[in-house]
Amino acid sequence: MGGFGEVKVVCLVVIAVVAVAATAPHAEAAISCGQVMSSVSPCLPYLRGSGVVAAPCCDGVRNLNKAAATTADRQAVCGCVKSLAPSIGAKTDLINSLPAKCGVALPYRYSPSMDCSKIQ
Repeated sequence: MGGFGEVKVVCLVVIAVVAVAATAPHAEAAISCGQVMSSVSPCLPYLRGSGVVAAPCCDGVRNLNKAAATTADRQAVCGCVKSLAPSIGAKTDLINSLPAKCGVALPYRYSPSMDCSKIQ
């Protein structure tokens, strides 16, 4: 990993990799943006439109999906993505295509205007 831009992109990816699971409604978020960044940093070139989805990217996506076990985790990730997405140059269509390319099913699509409080 190399720059501040990568940190932002990692947070952006999170919304595309966090699946919905049954959890306690008021659980405290345990996943940080740093953990997200570490998991999905191999996806940065793809999200910027200058690379392909490689095995290390999908490994990170799947691991993050498994780690985001609570509603609070998923909502925290969403908030991070929404705040950073406009400034990092990741393409919305590529964010939304990443889960399918990595074999992860999500019941929602990323949008800059999505309401993170509705993420379950």
